[in-house]
Amino acid sequence: MAKKLEITLTRSLIGRPEDQRVTVRTLGLRKMHQTVVLDDNAAIRGMVNKVSHLVTVKEQ
Repeated sequence: MAKKLEITLTRSLIGRPEDQRVTVRTLGLRKMHQTVVLDDNAAIRGMVNKVSHLVTVKEQ
């Protein structure tokens, strides 16, 4: 079974640059404290690294 990442939006997007807002939306996060479970791959890791100051990540 492939590894999964549990990604939670923990910081607000208010006042953030548009590219960070788009990245968070692309991860599937719309509201504060919403959690999504995504496959662990290079593309998702890159997006998480870009907005690492806004999200928390747990490996499953």
